[in-house]
Amino acid sequence: MSGKFFITPKTDLKKDLILDDVAVKGGTHQIVRINAGKLPSDNRINVLAHVYNSGIPGPVLLILAGVHGDEINGIEIVRRAIENKYFENLKKGAVIAIPLLNVYGFINFSRDMADGKDVNRSFPGHLNGSLASRIARIVTLKLLKITDLAIDFHTGGSERYNFPQVRYNHADTKSEKIAEVFGAPILLENSLIPNSFRKAAFDQKVPAVVFEGGESVRLDSFSIETGLKGIHNVMEFLELKDEEISSKAQSRYLVQKSTWLRSNMAGMFLWLKSSGQVVKKNEIIGVINDPYGTKSVDVVSKTEGIIIGHNNASVVNLGDPLFHIGSQYKVINTGTIEKI
Repeated sequence: MSGKFFITPKTDLKKDLILDDVAVKGGTHQIVRINAGKLPSDNRINVLAHVYNSGIPGPVLLILAGVHGDEINGIEIVRRAIENKYFENLKKGAVIAIPLLNVYGFINFSRDMADGKDVNRSFPGHLNGSLASRIARIVTLKLLKITDLAIDFHTGGSERYNFPQVRYNHADTKSEKIAEVFGAPILLENSLIPNSFRKAAFDQKVPAVVFEGGESVRLDSFSIETGLKGIHNVMEFLELKDEEISSKAQSRYLVQKSTWLRSNMAGMFLWLKSSGQVVKKNEIIGVINDPYGTKSVDVVSKTEGIIIGHNNASVVNLGDPLFHIGSQYKVINTGTIEKI
């Protein structure tokens, strides 16, 4: 595959790449510390951006993780990519890798900022707004303006496991192509969410995809390996590196419609099918028991589909989401996406 005519770079890398008033020269790797505020103790909080500038004209790829501080799989993916020198000796272009955006949330094992707000619902942000809004504004003003493409790494929420998947905006053909090249087992057509990073990127004409894998505050080796292969594949496609594209998942699914199956009883939950498995309509895929051994109900799939996420909580309330099922899907070839 070739990405030669895929992106027209908006940054002239024959000159220094400027991030937060720091000039990163061609052929160098530099860590840029972007001030993100202070703790009540007066300790400064910085967002660390690893900037790799080849000095040769080409696209600037933003690799972002830790928008939610407790989503550590994404943080670990980018950390390992840096540690294993994925971004060094670029053939052309540049990479900006940020392992951890929401330092506040990471410190407190929290999805949100110290003010309780979600960074990923605060874009494009405001420099005089809440902490979350200020962080969002830093990304919008200082990063997206020099970025040509972006990959945003996330995980499932608390006790909710996401089978490795890439979400993209079907209206953006470039993000669709990046999602395809990434090579995750699941490709999910997903509408843009207002005030999200992906929406802010779209508004600035920056193709962006979201990788979801695993659950919060728990490392998952399969999700991490899938994310690392995805970075490798996208970089090869953009011709930032000369290496071959990694093998994609043997079974890949394009999901166009999905729905959550919710509990119809409170109690102790045991899943019988898990993420990545195909289920039939009316199949029993879980069971909920009361704690006294007097009542039990089956969790029955209302549709045929593939499970793209499930709840790992052992105790659930009435109406809690249990299984995220892709109900309109198709197995796709490893090379191209077949239109449904």
